[in-house]
Amino acid sequence: MSTNIWVWIAAILTLAIYSFLYKDNIIYKIAEYLLVGVSIGYTTAITWHNVIIAKMVVPVVDYHRYYMIIPAIIGCLMFTRFFKKVSWLSKIPISFIIGAGAGIGLPLSFQTYVLEHTKDTIAIPWHGGNTMLLVDALLIFIGVVATLVYFFFSVKHKGVVGKIANVGIWYIMISFGATFGFTVMARMSLFIDRMQFLLHDWLGLIH
Repeated sequence: MSTNIWVWIAAILTLAIYSFLYKDNIIYKIAEYLLVGVSIGYTTAITWHNVIIAKMVVPVVDYHRYYMIIPAIIGCLMFTRFFKKVSWLSKIPISFIIGAGAGIGLPLSFQTYVLEHTKDTIAIPWHGGNTMLLVDALLIFIGVVATLVYFFFSVKHKGVVGKIANVGIWYIMISFGATFGFTVMARMSLFIDRMQFLLHDWLGLIH
């Protein structure tokens, strides 16, 4: 059994979280509140040093970049949400955040999920001698086309269109199943890691 106090704290908190499997209890709530509190405190400290100090205070004080005060003032307008009479001012920084996020995210998403996907779908390797690579490419091509047909609701899903749409349903269900299975396996990996920690690092029952 470990004599390290931090290992004991980690083990007790792990068991406190798992106690929710029995029922909701005060021990679980303490661990939950502690997790939320520490996370918020850590995030606040990181934001203070890496954003406010590094990107506002230092540029203004050390490098005299006084224009950095403007985004700081805009950011402070977020706190007007606490005052009903001027709460509308909080829409200004929110609009900047949404606009900048859309402007940066949309081109990247279009490049990643549309252009690259289209290129990989169209660029079927007809040559090269690798039969399995060709089969994989054809399966991807059929799946993309069939799935798009399924979501094309301007035409009734009857006849040939209906059959292609049914193929798209199969692809969608396979995708959902694979995603769910991956999620379950990821959670099981976390559970196995916790069990190894409890049995090996804390209790020393396995080696």
